[in-house]
Amino acid sequence: QVQLVESGGGLVQAGGSLRLSCAASGRTLSSYAMGWFRQAPGKEREFVAAISWNGGDTRYSDSGKGRFTISRLNAKNTVYLRMNSLMPEDTAVYYCAQGRESWTGIRINDYVYWGQGTQVTVSS
Repeated sequence: QVQLVESGGGLVQAGGSLRLSCAASGRTLSSYAMGWFRQAPGKEREFVAAISWNGGDTRYSDSGKGRFTISRLNAKNTVYLRMNSLMPEDTAVYYCAQGRESWTGIRINDYVYWGQGTQVTVSS
């Protein structure tokens, strides 16, 4: 069983940046895609970004393109999400997840293990 622990969330002003980290234990992640999702109050969980097992393929939501960058360091069993130019509508709990396969899925069902989430709050 893999455990995923997110960190790096917090309160930031609009236009600011944050880097989220997701550290895994219990299993090496190097064979699996990893993803970031978010859930705002009263809304469904939505896809943010995904990265293939070797980092060769990345995918982003329309809202994240050009502002967010997903990366991974398999040697540290860690995945990152760099978020720039943050906006109040980015406020949400951000979750990382391990994919079922090595390719980058964008659906919740493409992921099997989830972290507990980290709160990101962007003030205007």
